[in-house]
Amino acid sequence: MNGSDTIRIAVQKSGRLSEKSLTLIQDCGIDYSADTRVLKAMADNFPMEFLFLRDDDVPEYVYDGIADIGIVGKNEVDEKGFSVEILRDLGFSRCRLSVAVPNTTVYAGIEDLQGRSIATSYPNILTSCLKEQNVDADIHVVSGSVEIAPTIGLADAIFDIVSTGSTLISNGLKEVDVLYHSSAVLICRKDLERLHPGKFRNVSRLLVRIDAVMRAKHYKYILFNLPEEHIEEVSRIIPGMKSPTVTPLYTKGWISVQTVVNEDVFWEVLEALKELGAQGILVTSIEKMTD
Repeated sequence: MNGSDTIRIAVQKSGRLSEKSLTLIQDCGIDYSADTRVLKAMADNFPMEFLFLRDDDVPEYVYDGIADIGIVGKNEVDEKGFSVEILRDLGFSRCRLSVAVPNTTVYAGIEDLQGRSIATSYPNILTSCLKEQNVDADIHVVSGSVEIAPTIGLADAIFDIVSTGSTLISNGLKEVDVLYHSSAVLICRKDLERLHPGKFRNVSRLLVRIDAVMRAKHYKYILFNLPEEHIEEVSRIIPGMKSPTVTPLYTKGWISVQTVVNEDVFWEVLEALKELGAQGILVTSIEKMTD
């Protein structure tokens, strides 16, 4: 493989997003070795170089072309405002950005923020959200410890990332309005295909692997024995990717059925199979899955 076609991927150096990003890469069959002190690493079996960065630096590195692709929270992409392409919503590291006010504050809706002062580390996202609702507020940009702003009289409310809400409670605040949802996304510099077609081909190869890993997470593989007379009913319940795989058993009148079931309807399907007399039901996770 041409060394100039090696793609650089920017990921968070440490933290939950970093762990899940690297797990995804490893699930794609890409191996690398690095310790926590290094900021760069090469993959052993794929044309990829890792850059380990602060998460809020990832969008800029991709925009500037220092990295070709990156994994980062969508909130960082929207807040920084750099023009990059979102290739995939990866679905993990979900969070929400919410308005919180002191426990004693009466809040009836977003219109109550009109003319109020709001402290946040995400002024661009907040400005966009308020503009959509025709609300004009005074935004105070702070970095870290946003929750203390109402207590010291800096702001009437805050707009910040909320997970469990325990930090809000400990600071005498309550979550009153969710304005924005975020999750990890895979981003790419917009001109990559034109400037580096070889790198873009390798990004496409990576996407095939990511799609296979992500798709598998939504399905279960099931294997069970069934009275042959019920096969038509079962095929309507779980058609699988095209149709169930059916194998005759040594016992006359019985068949073995293999198929995949979407996680969203798995338990309903399992109950229906039991009602039709299915036996020996085996359920396993799927590691990779393609169309």
